[in-house]
Amino acid sequence: MLLSRYMHLHKSKGRRAGSALDRSAYILLSRIRTQGPMSIGQLGDAFGLDASTLNRQTAAAMRAGLVERIPDPEGGMARKFRITEEGERRLDEERTGLVASLDRIMADWPEEDIAAFADYLRRFNSDIERLHGMPWPRAHGAERRT
Repeated sequence: MLLSRYMHLHKSKGRRAGSALDRSAYILLSRIRTQGPMSIGQLGDAFGLDASTLNRQTAAAMRAGLVERIPDPEGGMARKFRITEEGERRLDEERTGLVASLDRIMADWPEEDIAAFADYLRRFNSDIERLHGMPWPRAHGAERRT
C-alpha cells in the first residue's frame, strides 16, 4: 500500500511524474517486446482481457505511434501488433524512471537486502503467475533483474 501511495503522490494526470506511458501502454509494450508481435486474440489470452478492451488499448497505442499493425510473420490470417522504435524508446524511458524511483526508495539499503528483496519479489510474482495460470514470458537473463 505504501509503494502505491508513494507512486500516487509522484503522479501527474494519472501517471508517474515525468512518465512517458500510462499503465496499460507500459504493460502492452512490455509484453509485445518480450513475446514478439501479437494478435488481439493472443493479447486477450495473455492478459485475460476481452477484445473490446484490447482494441481500445491498441488503438490508443497506434495513435501514439507506439505499435503498428503488421501481417502475421508466420503467415497466419490475423494481423499482429509490433512495437515501434518510438514505443521502444518510450518503454525504455519509462522503465528508467521506474528504476530511478526504486533506487531513491532503497538508497540506504545494503546490497544484500536489495538482493533478498528481489528474490522474494520474484518468488511472490511467480506464485501469483502460477495461481493465475498465466506466466509472464521473460527475456533471457531477465530473471535476475530487480
